Amino acid sequence: MRDITYAARIILWLEEENELADANNDGRVSVADMTQIGLIILGKESELTLVDSADRIVTVKMPVERVVPLHMRHSGTVCVLGAEDRVVGVDKTVIARERLFPELSKLPCVGTVREPDIEQIVMLDPDLILTFTNFPSPELLEEKLPETIAVIRYDLSRVDFIKQEMKTLGYLVGMEEVEDYLEWYDEYVGTVKERVSGIPEEDKVRVFMEREKKGGSEAFRWAYVSDTGYTDLCDVAGGINIAKGYIEYHGDVAVEWVLGENPEVITGLSYSGGYEVDDTTNFERYYEEIRNLPGFDDVSAVKNNRVHIISGDFSIGPQLPIGVVTVAKWLYPEKFSDLNTQEIHHEFLTRFMRTDYDLDEWGVFVYP
Repeated sequence: MRDITYAARIILWLEEENELADANNDGRVSVADMTQIGLIILGKESELTLVDSADRIVTVKMPVERVVPLHMRHSGTVCVLGAEDRVVGVDKTVIARERLFPELSKLPCVGTVREPDIEQIVMLDPDLILTFTNFPSPELLEEKLPETIAVIRYDLSRVDFIKQEMKTLGYLVGMEEVEDYLEWYDEYVGTVKERVSGIPEEDKVRVFMEREKKGGSEAFRWAYVSDTGYTDLCDVAGGINIAKGYIEYHGDVAVEWVLGENPEVITGLSYSGGYEVDDTTNFERYYEEIRNLPGFDDVSAVKNNRVHIISGDFSIGPQLPIGVVTVAKWLYPEKFSDLNTQEIHHEFLTRFMRTDYDLDEWGVFVYP
C-alpha cells in the first residue's frame, strides 16, 4: 500500500512527481494512477505499462497468454519462467535446437530475429513479442504490427540488467518460478563476485576476448571490449580485458597489437558448437587457429595452455551464471576448484528447462 500512499502524496504536492508513479502512463499522476497501482498489487490490472531495455514505453494487455519469442535466448527465458505453454511461435534458432527445446521446436516458425515473418506472426495473434534491443529494427517489426501486439525489447544477457528483465517477464506471465531462478543466479554469480572482490588490480589476470571470425584479413582479430554479455563474463570473473581503452565495444585489432599486450588468457567465443553439436572438430580448429597465429608461441596464454573456446549457446542469456563460473575457473582455478560447471549446467537444464538433455552424451560447450 506504500505505493498508493506515495502516489497520493504526489497528488497533494508533498512529493516530487516521477515516471514510476504514473502507473497508467497518461503523462500525469492522478487518482487514476492510485487505482492502477491498487489493481497491480491485487494482480487484477487489465494492462501494464513499463520501460523496456531499449528505453521504450510499452503497454502490455494483461493477462499475457500468447507469446512469440524471436530468439532462442528469449525462448529459453520463457521456459525458465515456466510459461512455455504460452509460446505460440518460435524463430529458426529454436527450430534448429530440438534437444534443448523438444516441444517448442515443433511450433510454427516466425522467421529469424533479423527477418521476422510478419504475416505468420500476425496470424498467430500473440499478446507479446520478445526480442533484442537493437534488432530487428522497428521498421521490420513494430511498424508492421497491429497495435494490439506488444513488443518488449530485452537482451537478457547483461549482468546489470538480466535480473530486472527476468523479474518483469515473470510478473507479466504470472509465474513465481522467477524467484527460484534468481536465487540460483545469485548463488553462483554472487559467489564469483565475492571471491574475486579482494584481488588487487595488479594481480588480476589480463585477458584477450575475441570472437570467431569467418573470413577477413589474417592480420586482425575480432576483439570484444564492453557492453555485451560475453564481456561481462570477464568483468564479473575479475579479469582485465586488455582491449578496454584501445577500442570501444568490439572490432578489429591487429595481431601485432595482441602480441605486444601478451595476454595471460585468451578466450574465443564461437557459435559452431552448442546443444546440437557433438563433434569438437570446429572448436579444435578454432583453438589451433589462435595458438598458431604468427608469433603466438611466445604469448603467455599459449605458452601456459590458457587458450579457451566457449560456446555462446550456454554462456549468455539465462545460462549466464554458467558462463561466469566457467570463465572464473579459467582465470583463477585455485579460487573456484570446488565449483563444477558441468554440474551447474545440468542443474540449470533439469531444474529450469525441465529437460532430460544428457551433457555426458551431447553438446560442445568449451574446448579444451
